[in-house]
Amino acid sequence: MTALTSEVEVFHARATDADLEDLRARLAAARLPEAETVHGPRRWEQGVPLADLADLVDYWRTGYDWRPFEERLDRIGQFRTVVDGLGIHFLHRRSPRADAAPLILTHGWPGSVAEFVDIVDELADPEDRSAPAFHVVAPSLPGFGYSDKPATTGWGTEKIAAAWAELMDRLGYRKFLAHGGDWGGNITTVLAGRFPERVLGVHTLFAEGPPGLPTDGLTEDERRWTEETRHFWRHRAAYAKQQATRPQTIGYSLVDSPVGLLAWIVDKFAEWSDTEDSPFETISRDRVLDDVTLYWLTRSGASAARIYYESHNSLDPELRVDVPAAISMYPRDTEKTPRPWAQERFRQIVRWREPERGGHFPSLEVPEYFVQDLREGLAAVLRA
Repeated sequence: MTALTSEVEVFHARATDADLEDLRARLAAARLPEAETVHGPRRWEQGVPLADLADLVDYWRTGYDWRPFEERLDRIGQFRTVVDGLGIHFLHRRSPRADAAPLILTHGWPGSVAEFVDIVDELADPEDRSAPAFHVVAPSLPGFGYSDKPATTGWGTEKIAAAWAELMDRLGYRKFLAHGGDWGGNITTVLAGRFPERVLGVHTLFAEGPPGLPTDGLTEDERRWTEETRHFWRHRAAYAKQQATRPQTIGYSLVDSPVGLLAWIVDKFAEWSDTEDSPFETISRDRVLDDVTLYWLTRSGASAARIYYESHNSLDPELRVDVPAAISMYPRDTEKTPRPWAQERFRQIVRWREPERGGHFPSLEVPEYFVQDLREGLAAVLRA
């Protein structure tokens, strides 16, 4: 492992007081629609209920404090570097342990590095000395957070994976582990498939098999998974179609209206979490608002949406992952792949888990279990 090069610069995030005052003024002046026409157990059926959003807007304006999140990022360690002409922001926490392995964590949409701030320390310097330790790198995707916004097309998952390989090399990590979910899972798949000489192995929440696989031989539960995934893409994926086809159009609302941005993102935290009603049953309001405020302050609603334009349905059907893989399918995630299908792409699955709880955001919903699952999965990968 080498020292940081001159190409990597320390970064500090600091929103101006004027930006935060502008946010509060916009929230105070928000025009809200009438209430939804569904009630009871169906009250989220048309989107975020008015009462829930109004309460969250009020808390965002009068109770939430952005500064502790900025301080948290600085304590972990923030950096920026230019890869392939684009400035990339990343968190980097080196472990004090001599036996630590490098690990890159990749978030998805509507997430950000906010998904990982509560787990970085425990991964890098676990209290249990028998637990594996990691040098943790968590980049912000192009167009997200404090990474630059691409000015041209081409920054899809293939290019991002190549950028991650370059980033890790620049940090002195010639070989490393990788984890991801959502777009981060897709990028982790590409990273392992394209750079097997660099990637020691992966832990992923996303294990899409090649297209056109038969359902013959699947268990009843696995068939149910395929039906749920098909239903999701047919009936619950309007957001993805919008961002894949017209990211610029929705982007005006997401960059101009904090309430519009909040509703667009909270809708997914609610729908994709393992909860009965509100996402705040398992995820703190502050952590969700950290995520949304990061989008707001960096004006990244449109640029983040463009990852769908660049990469929707773009995973190479011929891509195969031959490095060791640990895969976890959380019960309330949006897509769950049967193991026989996953094995067609991930050809050395060394650990497969189907947790009892958790949805699309397990690092926020069930952080203690998630850390344990990630450690055990990567330990199995390293043994292999």
